Amino acid sequence: MKALLVVDVQNDFCPGGALGIHGGHKIVPILNKYIEFFERENLPILVTRDWHPKVTKHFEQFGGVWPMHCVEGSPGAKFHPDLKFPKDALVMSKGMDPEKDSYSAFHAIDLSGMALANLLKTFGVTEIYIGGLATDYCVKFSALDALKGGLDVFILTDAIAGVNLEPEGSCLALEEMVSRGAKKTISEELILCLKHASTARPK
Repeated sequence: MKALLVVDVQNDFCPGGALGIHGGHKIVPILNKYIEFFERENLPILVTRDWHPKVTKHFEQFGGVWPMHCVEGSPGAKFHPDLKFPKDALVMSKGMDPEKDSYSAFHAIDLSGMALANLLKTFGVTEIYIGGLATDYCVKFSALDALKGGLDVFILTDAIAGVNLEPEGSCLALEEMVSRGAKKTISEELILCLKHASTARPK
């Protein structure tokens, strides 16, 4: 079973937001193509969001690295308005613990409190396809945790963008993910591959 993981495509991570990523909004139409295809194939779609309290060690005013962003319930924490995922997509929140950064999607829980790893096991997922923001933080840590959990990981390289606090941060993050076992793909390659797999299934 394959699943799509869309990481933190929120207003504060897009241009004009509190922690706007250059070109962050440009991945939205591409992600929508992936979402549409996974929905059509009846494959699980999981969407994560940062959902921070106002006071957390994650923010620079309390000893962290980052400006205040994606505070729970705020306009900046909302998903980008052009991101289109189905009503049955599983929305998962992370970053609520004021003592932790919680970059990885594997720190996220759904409304019932179930963790991502347990949800994936419930669905029988063995392959996960990851896109979203940001390449060098939440996408990277999500991918590395997925690999540690024994999943086959595919990075949607046409649907990610990075913060790049350090020069070449996104390139280095992608190299690290691949060196640990992740594979790179783009929408045309993935959709062709999944279509072939779909037609090859026994009826």
